[in-house]
Amino acid sequence: MRERGRAPDVAGVLVLGACVLWSLVSATGRDARPEGILLAVLALAAGYACGRISGTLLPVAAATVASLAALGLVLASGPGIPGASPAGSLPPGHTGAAAALLVLAAGAACCAASAAGSVPGRLLLRVLALVVAGVALALGSVVGFVASLGVLLCSLAAVRMRRRFLGLAGLALATGLVVGASWAVAEETLPEGLTVSLEGQLTRHRVLLWQDAVALTKENPLLGIGPDRFGALSPTARETLYADGTPHSAPLQQAAEQGVPGVVLLGAAYGWLLCGLWSSPRTTAVVLTAAATLAALAALAAVGNALSFTPVTAGAGLLAGLATARAPSLPDG
Repeated sequence: MRERGRAPDVAGVLVLGACVLWSLVSATGRDARPEGILLAVLALAAGYACGRISGTLLPVAAATVASLAALGLVLASGPGIPGASPAGSLPPGHTGAAAALLVLAAGAACCAASAAGSVPGRLLLRVLALVVAGVALALGSVVGFVASLGVLLCSLAAVRMRRRFLGLAGLALATGLVVGASWAVAEETLPEGLTVSLEGQLTRHRVLLWQDAVALTKENPLLGIGPDRFGALSPTARETLYADGTPHSAPLQQAAEQGVPGVVLLGAAYGWLLCGLWSSPRTTAVVLTAAATLAALAALAAVGNALSFTPVTAGAGLLAGLATARAPSLPDG
């Protein structure tokens, strides 16, 4: 069992503080609204702190409750999340927070299974993760189903892994490839056949939003256009009836609204979570399961607006906190 140092916690404070500071800097002198960034950072930090505390006291029970809570929120809210769109209409290109919450539910269930002390408990919790994937399919979220099932399979594979660094590096690389692919689609630098295929899956509307984000980034590479101003300055967003003001890609939104430093800070926040998992005192199975869940969530955020919803950012922080908490001396299940 490795001993946790203070370096990951200090790094987290510095990274999150820098995210807050830069959002304020990029909003200075403009009709910008950095409140969304501030709320996201607060939700992530609060979720992380709650996860660290509850994960130390009752790791299995806390992760199980988190899984059931995320699943219950999805079932109670129907399509999307309450308040996600006006008049109950989903904006074009909307990926929904439901898929992200289902991924978090599956990941929390798998983390609980990896930490459970009894074989029946582990089996029951993995069945819960499979139920979550089934709910995603029943709700018509193919992406949520594939991602949830992928997290479950990664969790099963993580049981046999002994070196967490290789697993974490592979997941980080996969996330980087998804982000790079989204930027390449926006720049139209991929082969024509592949571009057409991806546009068919992503919708032409979302690709146009991405192209607007890239164009705005090139015009303002340092400070960006200011937080929460994409909807007002994007030609595609202005022409959309139920636009939500985002390009449906967290990295591209950061690039457009906060410039290149904003993207670097977003990547630093993700890197901080992975470094925290690498130095976590929890087992490798728990660590890699949480990392796979966060990687799936990052992939969804790279091609959608999942991080625009507070329950998702808070849930991501909670899961990371659970997976980095100090293990109790006696298991709770």
